[in-house]
Amino acid sequence: MDEIEINVPSHFLCPISLQLMKDPVTLSTGITYDRNNIEKWLFSFQNKTCPVTKQTLLQTDLNNVTPNHTLRRLIQSWCTFNASFGVERIPTPKSPVDRTQILKLLNEAKKFPETQPSCLVKLRSIVVESERNKKCLESAGAVEFLASTMKNNSNSSSISLSEAAIEVLFHINPSEVHIKNLIKNESIQFIESLFHVMKLGSCQSRGYATMLLKSAFQVCDPIQLIGVKKAIFEEVSRVLIDKISQQATKAALKLLVELLPLGRNRIKAVEGGAVLVLIELLFDLSERRVCELILIGLDQLCGCAEGRAELLNHGAGIAIVSKKILRVSHVASDRGVRILSSICRYSANSRVLHEMLQVGGVSKLCLVLQVDSSLKTKEKAKEILKLHSSVWKNSTCIPVPLLSSYP
Repeated sequence: MDEIEINVPSHFLCPISLQLMKDPVTLSTGITYDRNNIEKWLFSFQNKTCPVTKQTLLQTDLNNVTPNHTLRRLIQSWCTFNASFGVERIPTPKSPVDRTQILKLLNEAKKFPETQPSCLVKLRSIVVESERNKKCLESAGAVEFLASTMKNNSNSSSISLSEAAIEVLFHINPSEVHIKNLIKNESIQFIESLFHVMKLGSCQSRGYATMLLKSAFQVCDPIQLIGVKKAIFEEVSRVLIDKISQQATKAALKLLVELLPLGRNRIKAVEGGAVLVLIELLFDLSERRVCELILIGLDQLCGCAEGRAELLNHGAGIAIVSKKILRVSHVASDRGVRILSSICRYSANSRVLHEMLQVGGVSKLCLVLQVDSSLKTKEKAKEILKLHSSVWKNSTCIPVPLLSSYP
């Protein structure tokens, strides 16, 4: 059957994305956009201009877009007329909520705690509808209400309310200012509430909690970060093992990278199983940024004797780190060489040096000197090769073409 081409009138398309408009709204500049797209442009991307006219918009313009009912009806009629071609009719959009409605909902939940479950259900349906709703919830005090709900239920045997609250909070994606206020006013309670969900919640809720914890720790005082409990590292490691989502994995790794350089956090992380978890994650990993974060974390962990010992206790620790050098990115190669440098400087014995030869670590260091690597990485590789030249230089494990690069 021949493919049928359906010509969509240009005024039915959103100027930003060239998609069929579902909820057309008009700015004060006279240009009509799809509501979801223009709200992302204005609120998520923090733009203050009309995309077509480039005219600067006032705050009142941002909060008051006018529904274009005439165009919406035309689009719906066009969809109905072309239904035989598989075009689905666009439903009439709901009226956007306003701050007054949200305040009424929150006040009722505060006054009558038994209404909290239904309140959280309504808040979730509101927050996923549009970017504007997220900002409206934030300005009405929903972030503080949700944090309070989590805190009040953190000692309860049932964490369903905390899980519902944390999902809404994640979708709101609170601004740095709101996160700072939560940390400032009740840092221990908020972080403990997140930890409670990380420990006992469903996989999805634990992922949300990890991402919110990362945001919280990014604005915490360094003193607070130094005092992080070992249990946090255990739960972060568990999130990495379970591979809940790509987002949660990246958040957990960034959380580790943020915390490891401070105080005794490296020791706590090693005791929490972080080294072995990171090594296991490196196997068959293709995503560049995740690989870089893992190697940055292992580099930091190898800055302490306990971390180096854990890496060496893993049968494939040296092999997998060596394998990633020159195969991912300059950042990954640099961190891989730094890890081998820490091992060779502070934990080298005859077994370790022989293993580096056997698994190709020494060959990879020689190769680093021959290819397009950063100057720092080359210098670090040269230092390692010189340090143990008496053991490695005449080894048959180094391929003959690479012997010429041995310093």
